[in-house]
Amino acid sequence: MDIPENVQAVLKTLEAAGHEAWCVGGCVRDALSGRRPEDWDVAASARPEETLAVFGSRAEPTGLKHGTVTVKTPGGPVEVTTYRVDGAYRDHRRPESVTFTRSIGEDLARRDFTVNAMARNLRGELRDPFGGREDLRRGILRCVGDPDRRFQEDALRILRGLRFAAALGLEIEPGTAAAVRRNREGLRDIAAERIQVEFFKLLPGKGAAAVLRGYPEVFGVFWPELLPMVGFGQRNRHHCYDVWEHTLHALDAVPGDVVLRCAMLLHDVGKPACFTLDEKGVGHFYGHPAVSRDLADKMLRRLKCGTAFRETVVRLVEWHDKDIPRTDKSIRRALRILGEADLRRLILVKRADNLGQAPAYWDRQQELDKAEEILDRLLAGDACFSLKQLAVNGRDLLALGLFGPAVGKALEDLLEKAVDGVLPNNREALLEHVRKNRESGGEGGEYERP
Repeated sequence: MDIPENVQAVLKTLEAAGHEAWCVGGCVRDALSGRRPEDWDVAASARPEETLAVFGSRAEPTGLKHGTVTVKTPGGPVEVTTYRVDGAYRDHRRPESVTFTRSIGEDLARRDFTVNAMARNLRGELRDPFGGREDLRRGILRCVGDPDRRFQEDALRILRGLRFAAALGLEIEPGTAAAVRRNREGLRDIAAERIQVEFFKLLPGKGAAAVLRGYPEVFGVFWPELLPMVGFGQRNRHHCYDVWEHTLHALDAVPGDVVLRCAMLLHDVGKPACFTLDEKGVGHFYGHPAVSRDLADKMLRRLKCGTAFRETVVRLVEWHDKDIPRTDKSIRRALRILGEADLRRLILVKRADNLGQAPAYWDRQQELDKAEEILDRLLAGDACFSLKQLAVNGRDLLALGLFGPAVGKALEDLLEKAVDGVLPNNREALLEHVRKNRESGGEGGEYERP
């Protein structure tokens, strides 16, 4: 295990002062599985005040109650946490008290899963009292000790376990899986922000669809709107799966980006509420994009998602079933409304939605290829689709004598005409159009005269 130099320096300094020090948790797990660790956590026998004394001005008390001191190093901050034993948990969230200990074994025993309950020191010695390395080799996720106790201590561990399964490709062993289901209601005591963090780390995982498929009732605790999709038959030749299975196949067909995965998870959440059967027994879901949009907005607000993230996902959900003709004019209009980033996301969403349908209808991918080709060509030709790209600006119109709301109205009109190809995005042509419009008295009510 290649420990970064700054982390090695922290370990050496602690050992030189007479303390034990180990790399613990996720960094050991990731290094053993051939992944590059993102974070390096250090556990030490030193009490917080001892760690502060060892590192002096380089140390800051960032979590003394739980024994955590942050050491500033040239390679970035390193958290050093005293070995501890957790006290009783009363709210499915955090221990009421912690007791510091000098035993790394006792510290590892309080951790959630065996693959996270390993420690390694500077000399490469591995402490693995619960068989985490073997579980990692076998691709198994298993709780340390009694899984019911682990999840009752901190219910967020339920989502952490599902996230590890999705991200690391681990299979949850039967006893732990049963405890996940038994204790899922504990998630109601967890803050929405904490659920959001874990859930949005889960969604990009390669195994996200499989985990969602295996544990819908768990996710239904905080997003009950998902549950009606499970097993809901579509009764339509375009679909070979029920709504939930279609959703999971579509989710699996987009890249592992949390915006795209979230959009795919929610794109058909409104379908069960919109289901109708025609006289031939064929199922239809008229209006489901709008219903899905509204539900998605409420669900994302419930998880306290940021405004930009929520609005992007909701926009993709609303647009996922809209037909955008494969013409320059239509693509330019879509660019104007969505912007390049979201239009490219929408194409990926439409591709995935189609791949979640019956294979006989996968030829729609060719139409999406055409849309992407037009988009690429328009952008390569510096197509105008936003006010920033328009060859004139507000100052130009003020110089012509427009003022107040008339300026914004004229700019929007010019942009629309440039997008539709009625006018070229040329400064002189656009200004000439404004001049003629004003001279004719604003024919058609396009602009106001001052």
